[in-house]
Amino acid sequence: MLATHVIDPENLYTISAGGFSATADAFARDDKTESLWFVSMVGSQTALKAIWASLLKQPPDVAHVIKGADGMALSGGYQRCQIPYETIGTWTTKIARLRGTGGWHALVYTKTAEFAYEKDSFLLLAQSEEEAPALHHRFLDKRSPLPLHRSWADWLWHRGLDEEEIVPLQSVGVSAYRCAPKAKKLREDLSQAVASGWLTLPEEGSDG
Repeated sequence: MLATHVIDPENLYTISAGGFSATADAFARDDKTESLWFVSMVGSQTALKAIWASLLKQPPDVAHVIKGADGMALSGGYQRCQIPYETIGTWTTKIARLRGTGGWHALVYTKTAEFAYEKDSFLLLAQSEEEAPALHHRFLDKRSPLPLHRSWADWLWHRGLDEEEIVPLQSVGVSAYRCAPKAKKLREDLSQAVASGWLTLPEEGSDG
């Protein structure tokens, strides 16, 4: 999972649902499907719980993210968001009180973002674009029947993007990607890359 990130006061959003609103300092959203995959939000405890309950309802309440902090002038358009149906039952919510402010912070994410979650597809939440290839390799290596050497991380990353097995999400406060590797195609591409010399096999006894 994503470690604590630095909040950028110039890049805050408001998330609203069910008549409640809170400030979102980080989120991951799919522009094409309007799916919300991750959100970090700050506000009253009542608002945070009500927003999340509204999103999990079936059918869910209409929810939006808008550029600008809650309670201040909003500068961006309303972007609709909803919980992907296939993720229902996989969500974790961590709510904690913020010291000295009286406010609350909620970190809400699907377990597909956890390294140990037993599913081939996964949500990648990286601190930055630069860290994404190495983190992707770690997640992919755990789920692959083939050992994937860490020196292949950049090749695996660019291949995943080219094959659309890695889909970048609209990300604020985090670099987020949906990853759905295809085991058979990956095995074929690895064999071809090794045969052509694009990838080299690690020497016996070297670290994987």
